[in-house]
Amino acid sequence: MEAKRSLLLVFLVIVSLFMSQKVTNVSAFNHTKSYRQVSSLRLKRIQKHLNKINKPPIFTIESPDGDVIDCVPKRRQPALDHPLLKHHKIQKAPRRMPKMMGKERSDDVREEEANVLEGAWQMWHVNGTWCPKGSVPIRRNTMKDVLRAKSLFDFGKKRRSIDLHRRTETPETLGSNGHEHAIAYTETSSEIYGAKATINVWDPKIEEVSEFSLSQIWILSGSFAGPDLNSIEAGWQSGQSGAIW
Repeated sequence: MEAKRSLLLVFLVIVSLFMSQKVTNVSAFNHTKSYRQVSSLRLKRIQKHLNKINKPPIFTIESPDGDVIDCVPKRRQPALDHPLLKHHKIQKAPRRMPKMMGKERSDDVREEEANVLEGAWQMWHVNGTWCPKGSVPIRRNTMKDVLRAKSLFDFGKKRRSIDLHRRTETPETLGSNGHEHAIAYTETSSEIYGAKATINVWDPKIEEVSEFSLSQIWILSGSFAGPDLNSIEAGWQSGQSGAIW
């Protein structure tokens, strides 16, 4: 009987040690899981940044695709936060136009621009809602948008696959690095007063969270061999955010 009690005591001690180790492992796992979650300090920093870049709107439009479009006074758009644009004068058109666009072509251009404006369409135009005059439509940035970025510093910035200081090749000859793309471009040494493109996108298929489909037009200035490369880009993008430019 005494031997059975001893064996039972040893068994209970072994079971107790095993359960203790299991609880420790579970506790460590939960700690690791909570560590990987976003800290409250980071959330506060992100929210502070969102409050800075999401300007107070005079009108808000809810898009059928889930985006929120803020109609922001044109003088308060985020681009004008840059110190060099503090007293920038917003112009709808250049003050001087090239000779080839003289008076004989100006009427045609105005008619074409009017047709473009009349037929302009975005997902948030479905209900016939537009931003009031004197305001610009800006998609509201969300916490989810920032968390998808590598860091708050990288949010809203394009990731460089190749350092611009080393980049000497033209765009279409660069290694893809998993980035599938097709590109066509034209070069000119004269001044550029505008650009346009017809973009037709048919239900692009996105399989993974990290994937996106983008069709756009660029206006580039500067050199691929130096740090002075600037671009103006506009187009359609389909991805996790469902962003439409």
